[in-house]
Amino acid sequence: MYVCSCFGITEQQVREHAGTGACTPRQIASACKAGTDCGGCVRRIQALLGRGACPRRELIDNGVAEPLSAEPGPVPLSAPAFPGAAPAAFPEAA
Repeated sequence: MYVCSCFGITEQQVREHAGTGACTPRQIASACKAGTDCGGCVRRIQALLGRGACPRRELIDNGVAEPLSAEPGPVPLSAPAFPGAAPAAFPEAA
C-alpha cells in the first residue's frame, strides 16, 4: 500500500528504511523524500515507525554509534559562504 503518493513510497519501503536505521519521519524523508512534498503522509509514517525497536537507536543507546545529525555541522569562518567564492575579508579593528 502506498504511504506517500507524491513520491510513490510504499509501506514496505518505509519499513526497509526503518530497518536500516531511519527511526524518525525526518530520517525517512532524508532516505526517500516521503513526507517532503504535501506532508499528508507524515502521520502515517509516524504510525508505521511506532514505538517499536529501532536498530540505530539501540546502537546509540549502547554507545556503538553516534546520533544522526539533522543539521549540517558548523562552517568554519575561513570557509567561503558559497562554493567557489573567496573567503570574506574582515578589516582589522583600529
